[in-house]
Amino acid sequence: MAEPSDTVPSDTVPSDNIPSDTALSPIGAVQRTRVGRDATEPMRDDIRLLGAILGDTIRDQHGDEVFALVERARVESFRVRRSEIDRADLAAMFAGLDTAAAIPVIRAFSHFALLANVAEDIHRERRRAVHVAAGDPPPDSSLEATYAKLDRLRAAGELDTPAVTAALAGALVGPVITAHPTETRRRSVFTTQHRITVLMRLRAAGHTTTDDGRDIELQLRQAILLLWQTALTRLTRPQLTDEIKMGLRYYPAAFFEVVPRLNAELRAALRQRWPDPELLAEPILRMGSWIGGDRDGNPNVTAEVVRYATGSAAFTVLSHYLGELRELGRELSLSGRLVAVSPALSALAGATASESGDDEPYRQVIDLIRARLSATATGLLDRDPPDLLVLDVPAYRTAAELRADLDTVDASLRGHGSSVLADDRLARLREAVHAFGFHLSGLDLRQNSDVHEDVVAELMAWAGVHPDYAGLGEDERVALLAAELATRRPLLRPGAVLSEVATRELGVLTEAARAVAAFGPRAVPNYVISMCRSVSDMLEAAVLLKEVGLLDGSGVAGPEVVNPVGVVPLFETIDDLHRGARILTDALALPGYRALVAAHGDTQEVMLGYSDSNKDGGYLAANWALYRAEQALVDAARATGIRLRLFHGRGGTVGRGGGPSYEAILAQPPGAVSGSLRLTEQGEVIAAKYAEPRAAHRNLEALLAATLESTLLDVEGLGADAEAAYAVLDDLAERAEAAYAALVHDTPGFVDYFTESTPVTEIGELNIGSRPTSRKPTAAIEDLRAIPWVLSWSQCRVMLPGWYGVGSAIEGWLDAGPQSRADRLAVLRDLYRRWPFFTTVLSNMAQVLAKTDLGLADRYADLVEDPALRATVFGHIADEHARTIAMHQQVTGEQNLLADNPGLARSVFNRFPYLEPLNHLQVELLRRYRAGDDDEQVRRGILLTMNGLASALRNSG
Repeated sequence: MAEPSDTVPSDTVPSDNIPSDTALSPIGAVQRTRVGRDATEPMRDDIRLLGAILGDTIRDQHGDEVFALVERARVESFRVRRSEIDRADLAAMFAGLDTAAAIPVIRAFSHFALLANVAEDIHRERRRAVHVAAGDPPPDSSLEATYAKLDRLRAAGELDTPAVTAALAGALVGPVITAHPTETRRRSVFTTQHRITVLMRLRAAGHTTTDDGRDIELQLRQAILLLWQTALTRLTRPQLTDEIKMGLRYYPAAFFEVVPRLNAELRAALRQRWPDPELLAEPILRMGSWIGGDRDGNPNVTAEVVRYATGSAAFTVLSHYLGELRELGRELSLSGRLVAVSPALSALAGATASESGDDEPYRQVIDLIRARLSATATGLLDRDPPDLLVLDVPAYRTAAELRADLDTVDASLRGHGSSVLADDRLARLREAVHAFGFHLSGLDLRQNSDVHEDVVAELMAWAGVHPDYAGLGEDERVALLAAELATRRPLLRPGAVLSEVATRELGVLTEAARAVAAFGPRAVPNYVISMCRSVSDMLEAAVLLKEVGLLDGSGVAGPEVVNPVGVVPLFETIDDLHRGARILTDALALPGYRALVAAHGDTQEVMLGYSDSNKDGGYLAANWALYRAEQALVDAARATGIRLRLFHGRGGTVGRGGGPSYEAILAQPPGAVSGSLRLTEQGEVIAAKYAEPRAAHRNLEALLAATLESTLLDVEGLGADAEAAYAVLDDLAERAEAAYAALVHDTPGFVDYFTESTPVTEIGELNIGSRPTSRKPTAAIEDLRAIPWVLSWSQCRVMLPGWYGVGSAIEGWLDAGPQSRADRLAVLRDLYRRWPFFTTVLSNMAQVLAKTDLGLADRYADLVEDPALRATVFGHIADEHARTIAMHQQVTGEQNLLADNPGLARSVFNRFPYLEPLNHLQVELLRRYRAGDDDEQVRRGILLTMNGLASALRNSG
């Protein structure tokens, strides 16, 4: 396979400097930008090399005929881009293609997407290095840039030590890894892609051989051959255990190296500026997970799965520690005759019969630590990790005990002038233990409030507390639940006979309690309540936690209150977001619940649902409802004297809260961050961000930088104009929601159009993801999970959840008067320039619009059987698409959608022609599948196109 320069004139290649003369057409056109090529030539060279090797591999493995078919598809795709042929001609090329012949074509373009990802990532690193070498200021989203901003305020006397320490008290930045149906790559593919990245990085640095003298191009050929001969996806639906393993692979790949280093560097940098031992006393960067704990609509999450998830996480981290201790023991060969160790270290060295000699006290102590940790591992885990050392020593009860012994080694080394040794592997291990403990990452539990209601009603009836809890009003429920929380009396006794649902739910919670007891309170830190709509929804979850010993409210404000697991309401729909602050205020007004929050360090976490709010009201209405909800929650927290932590349920796509994290965090309202935030990371976005250390460092650094700036700086920038700006967005959001509802909720037959024109049905039927596509067995939009909703629209290249309704909203507002249209446009342009929220909303929408292709979407619309329905719905989509692009151009003053995102502009130009065959083949295979062709090759082909498109788009769900 070749790369674009073989078929595209050189004056249409994008660079880092993109002018605003791009012509846009609403349906099926491709942006063409005339720019220089110097900045992008190295990336094009990388793509050229990788594409050529892939092409050679295909020809060697499958012969000239298959290679010629792939090449023809590539050439014809570029002819479509240059408008030399109609899309129908390319579609016709695949219409009669035998399914077996189509599979290599799909695989070819899917593999090219993976390789293009590598080339683009390497290019970003290359451009960053060029800017550093040129002495350019550090870019926004880097910690160096953030420090410079903070230093200016510090120099002006606006940030003193007490203020910074108070603002960052309890600080937490918590990326939460979640499962996703588009991240189906097997570990073998993951590993090989990383190997290609390493080799291309060496090549970019000017090397022709690896460190051991092997030819880099030959190694690339071997790796790409291995990639080609390895199946991209599984033949069977992934199990939860598979998804748990996939989530854990990022720790040895990147997190073990990067998370401790960033925590240490940030703490040192801030304490240098504001000396205070309490500043960031706890690690600010701590990882979380939902994989194995999220049972909202997923009956596959059982007590056994929770045990596997928490146990596997502990196995992963204890294995890491044991391996590091083994290496540390080999390294610290210091002789007691040559260095004067501390008395504390001497005492530890004499505490065990180590195999190391008496003259090597550090090795003796490391053996002791390793043996104690081995005893911990064998006592806690269901399987033995590697690198065990068995001696007759007691196990560590907590990670703090392990850290204390490591601190003793550290202090002793520094005491005899060996700080340079202490600052190496030992320092990394100490930081790792501090950040990861024995649990590795906190596993959140999540369940729908309706399930809690049913289980609590059953428990109340069995215990004789109330025969008809479900029939009570809200006030009666709250009074009953609050009284129950104030006692230590269990509702059940051993041997109670319960329904299958109640048995399963209590089993999961019982296993969570075991994990907390075994691995520490951070093993299961939160219980998230989906579709939380009332105070009773919060209290029901608390009662269930009490039943298994994870919550004790009997002491009411006293020292006996125990609350290792936080109750976290999740406000999802637009109506629930509007009510969220009132629900929280009413809950905190209850003395018993307020005491539980006090036992949690006076911190209350609230989760915000980007997915269902978007599905409910559309892109702009959802984003503004979230902003308003955050403002109200901040006010409620201040009024009640608690610290608020917001948990953002973001997906990979803009329609689910996606987009650049740095800008998204800065776009939060004042007070919404306050040193702490958590956010979900999922799907192919995880691989793009965290598959290897450099990318992980860059992306985690951006989260930290944005958190510091949002906490310590005024980033909203509206000042006295804030209320007027809010009024404008109130109006725009109402108009956008109405336009969205007119299509999605009020158009007769819209569900049929969606079902037939997208692969949503096949997402449920094929082996994609471990959980059902709907929470309930209905075809209603509101019951459909947000991931298949967004994934389906992205696969057919409409991307509807990321833009629909915005054009109508802006156009309607501009024409509403009483000011002139020009004056009202000036208002929006001023907000776009000054207000990070509005800037980010339009920028993220532009990214989505740049990835839309209504010419391809029209091919999917042909799958709709009713021609009248097809014409009506697609007509609305096409009209709104054109309107939204036009309104974006007017507000931003940019004709080019990607004027502020040259990286994505390069990607769209260089990569998207390679998506064309995947879309056409997906449509063709969907047509065959729905006509009754249930051949395994057809099913496999559909799955491969989904995976390939997800990889290429990089944030499809």
